[in-house]
Amino acid sequence: MSYRIAPRRVSFDWQETPLHWIPDEPTATHVINVLHLLLPAGERWFVKVFKEALPLVRDEELLKDVKGFMGQEATHSVQHAYVLHHLAEQNLDTGPFIQHVAFLFDVLLGEKPPFGMPLTEREWLRFRLSLIAAIEQFTAVLGDWVLRAEDLDRAEPDPVMLDLLRWHGAEEVEHRSVAFDMYEHCGGDGTARYARRLLGMAVTAPVLFYLWGWGTRYLVRHDPVLAGRLRYSLREHNKAVAKGLLPSWRELGRAVPRYCRRSYHPSQEGSLRRAVDYLATSPAARTAAGALGRAALS
Repeated sequence: MSYRIAPRRVSFDWQETPLHWIPDEPTATHVINVLHLLLPAGERWFVKVFKEALPLVRDEELLKDVKGFMGQEATHSVQHAYVLHHLAEQNLDTGPFIQHVAFLFDVLLGEKPPFGMPLTEREWLRFRLSLIAAIEQFTAVLGDWVLRAEDLDRAEPDPVMLDLLRWHGAEEVEHRSVAFDMYEHCGGDGTARYARRLLGMAVTAPVLFYLWGWGTRYLVRHDPVLAGRLRYSLREHNKAVAKGLLPSWRELGRAVPRYCRRSYHPSQEGSLRRAVDYLATSPAARTAAGALGRAALS
């Protein structure tokens, strides 16, 4: 399937979304809510790094895809930031955790290597591109999972939050190859490029899993409805996995060795048809398109 990757207008109304948007499932709710903690700063960082790398792109088709990717990621960042405002309105303050996330992306992974690391500007850029490619491996897997998660529908979650997750997940599947192709294009030659791709995953996987656990513990601990009556635990997490409300550890874990195969390409991940079909029917995208049409007629 050949088509142009481009950002979509979306509109979400959060007024009726409860804090525990999966009813009676605070652990599953907050495990997924960690996305809202990581993605606003993380996806802004994706865009910054790609802007640095744009002068290195010599392939016109890749350049078009990269610009479409950047537009989609910028939109994702904005929409997840709106959810943070909604959480604050429900007395769940994410500010202290967000400060740590901002430090990670803006300082530790900023334009200059931290701690005086002796890396050239080009090598530091290539390393950060390898991190983005590895992160996008997980976002593609998560995006495909949420599009297939029928048990999540049966749990009767808030429809607006579910649409946000599926709209975002579908776009992650749609552009799943772009960050990988960008890294391969800009990452140098042969063995060094492949070794750096492995290093990017070796750094990304444990850091991402650590941030997810830390973020979930933070949300559960500061949840004003729970008021300290629950702690995040592996047992509670696994209960949610067994109900189909979260992806399995096996599904997430298998994404790593697939990525590490030398012959690997992310076009093997997920169903592009399923993603495109959802994007054509997403309530948020249809609402925004309708509002745009009404504005044009007025």
